[in-house]
Amino acid sequence: MPYFYRAPGPQALPVPKDARTTHSSGQSFEQLRQECLQRGTLFEDADFPASNSSLFYSERPQVPFVWKRPGEIVKNPEFIIGGATRTDICQGELGDCWLLAAIASLTLNQKALARVIPQDQSFGPGYAGIFHFQFWQHSEWLDVVIDDRLPTFRDRLVFLHSADHNEFWSALLEKAYAKLNGSYEALKGGSAIEAMEDFTGGVAETFQTKEAPENFYEILEKALKRGSLLGCSIDTRNAAESEARTPFGLIKGHAYTVTGTDQVNFRGQKIELIRVRNPWGQVEWNGSWSDSSPEWRSVGPAEQKRLCHTALDDGEFWMAFKDFKAHFDKVEICNLTPDALEEDAIHKWEVTVHQGSWVRGSTAGGCRNFLDTFWTNPQIKLSLTEKDEGQEQCSFLVALMQKDRRKLKRFGANMLTIGYAIYQCPDKDEHLNKDFFRYHASQARSKTFINLREVSERFKLPPGDYILIPSTFEPHQEADFCLRIFSEKKAITRDMDGNVDIDLPEPPKPTPPDQETEEEQRFRALFEQVAGEGHGGTTRGAEYVLNAVLQKKKDIKFKKLSLISCKNIISLMDTSGNGKLEFDEFKVFWDKLKQWINLFLRFDADKSGTMSTYELRTALKAAGFQLSSHLLQLIVLRYADEELQLDFDDFLNCLVRLENASRVFQALSTKNKEFIHLNINEFINLTMNI
Repeated sequence: MPYFYRAPGPQALPVPKDARTTHSSGQSFEQLRQECLQRGTLFEDADFPASNSSLFYSERPQVPFVWKRPGEIVKNPEFIIGGATRTDICQGELGDCWLLAAIASLTLNQKALARVIPQDQSFGPGYAGIFHFQFWQHSEWLDVVIDDRLPTFRDRLVFLHSADHNEFWSALLEKAYAKLNGSYEALKGGSAIEAMEDFTGGVAETFQTKEAPENFYEILEKALKRGSLLGCSIDTRNAAESEARTPFGLIKGHAYTVTGTDQVNFRGQKIELIRVRNPWGQVEWNGSWSDSSPEWRSVGPAEQKRLCHTALDDGEFWMAFKDFKAHFDKVEICNLTPDALEEDAIHKWEVTVHQGSWVRGSTAGGCRNFLDTFWTNPQIKLSLTEKDEGQEQCSFLVALMQKDRRKLKRFGANMLTIGYAIYQCPDKDEHLNKDFFRYHASQARSKTFINLREVSERFKLPPGDYILIPSTFEPHQEADFCLRIFSEKKAITRDMDGNVDIDLPEPPKPTPPDQETEEEQRFRALFEQVAGEGHGGTTRGAEYVLNAVLQKKKDIKFKKLSLISCKNIISLMDTSGNGKLEFDEFKVFWDKLKQWINLFLRFDADKSGTMSTYELRTALKAAGFQLSSHLLQLIVLRYADEELQLDFDDFLNCLVRLENASRVFQALSTKNKEFIHLNINEFINLTMNI
């Protein structure tokens, strides 16, 4: 199923408090709750029912799960007890440690936590079996409503739970996130940074600890102080190493949370420490500065208290920073606000967002390795106009995110390998063609193409105009994407595919009979023959004449023109309004048809009698149509076959309908500028009824 191109161009970021209601009823959390209270019933969410379909999509539960409300599990359920803290997060039977690590990190930032977990809900007065949580998705906040029925086995929660069995905020949060992504199974496997972004709308940075800058400790320290969310992990070389325990008690391929940094005096030296938490709620580091290590004996009780040192197997532990760098491979930081991207920034970064799609056959061109199709990818013009303070270049960050891949896992969709390239923009203000990329190298690009949800990178380039091209690595791969551009100074961005430019000349006047060519005289004889048989310029007559003429063209392979094509041709050329083609009208069309035949032959590179959809943009432009990506995608969907090819009949039908729609628009807009409130892009889309 293709992913349609949606809103082109930059969009204003929504105000965080304006979370969009997502329940299928169209009602808000408060409306649904009041409705339940008036009826005296507990809410049951039909959008995410208490059934196996909400649990798994590729397997059946290994045990008979029973969905129960918290009040059916314990006598006195509480939403939050003593504040939402990282110790409230214990992993259950679901492989979503990445999500739990992100939740643990979220609890360290009270402002962000209050955004995700609205405080207007509890098991006290006003309880109606309904709760809601807010998540950021692709530049907007969503309000996700759930009922409080949770999967249990033998009266115990199966998945995420709190160490206090009377506390349920974390289990309900996990359920809401599962609903957002389609099922609990969809949460298996992932990167903590993904959920961190969904909890904050922040932007991610990833550090390899072995290649981190010298001031890495200071970077982490500042990130924690400004409320950023931090996760870390140990790489695995193969599937067998996943969740394998090292001799030091650490788990490979497992998501941990960085919860603090500090320094301690030890034998006359300052030792840099870092605090890490295992979302399992147990299994800890057993090396230097672990809970029961001898190093703590040299630290006084007051210092131990300040550092909250305990010898509990609660999953949280201190370790020396040098050991942290030696044992952990990757640290992910989710910066909560654009102005947090620079260590000492006191200014706000400018942010623009582009929503787009890669659609097979039109805009899914793959990376630069695939020159024939790379140029068909969406192209975004970036104008850097102001230098950084005291610098000769402009700073900006590009974050490319593929959308909804986790939700689509049930349909076999996996994370695609994505990235982007940035080119110096020529003077032309149009979609760049294949020849440009044949002879020009990129000015900057993402470090690698990788199968992560988001690829982000910082850049510094001189002021000027650039073209940014987001793409998958392989061509023909479909997905929606969200592209965010953060710039230190105001940058201007524009989607190069967002507008339709129609340049249609007036049709030529017919040739007088005494000046007709031999070919035109043969057409007249054939036309009059058909007219004598009673068909004249009717649809059937036009079908007969056009097919008879085209069959004599030896340089084009085609099936017979369809009846619908001929009907469209009459609609286009019938200036008299009698529903028929007069001979003069037919002659005008024949001149146009010859041009279109030459176009088709030019772009039928292999002389197969068909044209590739990736060449369609250029062919239509040569015919006078420079279409938006949205219209191009719809045309490909309507006219192309499974091999992404168009035969001549489809090409002709497409051109006739495009010209017909654009002429109607021009005529209406000329007569009454107030009559049409659509732009030509929208009008063609509507009138072609593709």
